[in-house]
Amino acid sequence: MTTAQHKVLIANRGEIAVRIIRACRDYGAQAVAVYADPDADALHVRMADEAWALPGVSSTETYLNINALMEIARRSGATMVHPGYGFLSERAEFARAVQAAGLTWIGPQPETIEKLGDKVQARKIAMEVGAPLVKGTADPVNSAGEVLDFAVTHGLPVAIKAAFGGGGRGLKVAWKIEEVEELYHSATREALSAFGRAECYVEQYLDRPRHIEAQIIADRHGNVVVLGTRDCSLQRRNQKLVEEAPAPFITESQREKIHTAARDICAHAGYVGAGTVEFLLSRDGTLSFLEVNTRLQVEHPVTEETTGLDIVVEQLRIAEGLPLSIKETPVPRGHSFEFRINAEDAAKGYLPTPGNITVFRAPGGPGIRLDSGVDAGSTVPGSYDSLMAKLIVTGSTREQAIARARRALREFEIDGVASVLPFHRAVMDDADFTEEFAIHTRWIETDFAGRIEFAPRQVAKPDEALSRSWIELDGRRVQLGLPARLFSGLALSEPHKTVTTTSEPANEAAIEAPISGVLHSWLAQEGKAVQQGDVIAVMEAMKMEVQVVAHRSGKLKRQAETGNTYDAGNLLGEIG
Repeated sequence: MTTAQHKVLIANRGEIAVRIIRACRDYGAQAVAVYADPDADALHVRMADEAWALPGVSSTETYLNINALMEIARRSGATMVHPGYGFLSERAEFARAVQAAGLTWIGPQPETIEKLGDKVQARKIAMEVGAPLVKGTADPVNSAGEVLDFAVTHGLPVAIKAAFGGGGRGLKVAWKIEEVEELYHSATREALSAFGRAECYVEQYLDRPRHIEAQIIADRHGNVVVLGTRDCSLQRRNQKLVEEAPAPFITESQREKIHTAARDICAHAGYVGAGTVEFLLSRDGTLSFLEVNTRLQVEHPVTEETTGLDIVVEQLRIAEGLPLSIKETPVPRGHSFEFRINAEDAAKGYLPTPGNITVFRAPGGPGIRLDSGVDAGSTVPGSYDSLMAKLIVTGSTREQAIARARRALREFEIDGVASVLPFHRAVMDDADFTEEFAIHTRWIETDFAGRIEFAPRQVAKPDEALSRSWIELDGRRVQLGLPARLFSGLALSEPHKTVTTTSEPANEAAIEAPISGVLHSWLAQEGKAVQQGDVIAVMEAMKMEVQVVAHRSGKLKRQAETGNTYDAGNLLGEIG
């Protein structure tokens, strides 16, 4: 139990904010939530002991706004800050701001975040301790030309990766020379948007590898413990969909190499807190260090279920200076799966589908855990990540966990927005995953043969900013925020135009918006000839870039403006 009453500011949103609130309650600490305008009635806001506004909609003005977060920490009387994952969780400047304010940062030291968060420096540390590595650039690249040079020298495919981020953001894999330039620019755009730094580096990409990682936990007394392995190979667009622990179908020698490399890298860096060391394992047994995530991982619950350790409570203990409550790698107690329940239509290329949840009926029974940031009536904003909840299923064996997962996934009902539940149900009936384990990080794109029905088209409303004014309460001026729609169009601000036309395209020449989101850029020139399959534009939604591809050959007529928001199916232009 906590040695003093703490108040923890949670600098995040959604399911991870809810997860941390629950850990705070278990630990005896108070939880302070923050919220952007679209999250004003979110579950984490309702559950916290108190909640403070981050006025605005975009991540930059809200959850990435260090000054605003530190002001809330001061005003709320917070004593500790937990960054969750994503947003500012791997930003050393945020950790320094927290510490400079005299507050306790729940995470590694800023210097460690810089050392390991810089993927180029992390590779150098991995080399120093003898961890396995593929070839890569010694420093970030400065142009698409440098990526081309690397590809010519070492061969394709190559991975272009954000140097100061993780979680698949700012990661692009080039399989053809002609796509290198655009993928380089796309990677730098995503990296800048997600992490505030655009630098990228390049390394060889192992074709059809598995993604295996080791969860570590370390205290301020020099103790570093590897809690076990996870397999996170089921991914789309480098974003994980299913994870499991322990990693199945690897040899004891491979497991030991992963454990040893993870422990050595973190010990060398003076790591404190929870972290994850990631590796790729090729079909021929080649093992290569990938990166270190200096934060809590989305998939931490499967390790919790197989070790019995509450990793978030352990983070709180470590932040207070207490020693680890576990001294060595535990023997796994069974097998656990995590299914990320994203608001995406799997049948349409996993396109994000923000909107309002009308039905949310979660499963129950033996071995079932749900970490959710939503319930029936919640809104899934288009401005943030598409993750709604995580279904965690545990059994005494992998076979029992599979049986329970099939049952739980059949019970789960979500309506109002599309979800990836149909994919999860299909994959749990696929022998490639359940029996032969022929899974690799591009299996969904290249080998998955499951048939998934299209979800009904979701026409999402744009994320609304609250209209702010003030009232006087007992002589004190207090700011008042209300949904803009209550003012019948008299909102104080409108960040960008939103197109909500729902009419169907007039003819076969029409280019439809593949998602509800912002038209980031046109890549093809007005009036110029394009070929079927060309990438002609880029849209962005839920922190994800989606390519608009020419459905036919012909001359391009652009009818949509960059910077505006369009619903899925809206007319962007024509190819005549």
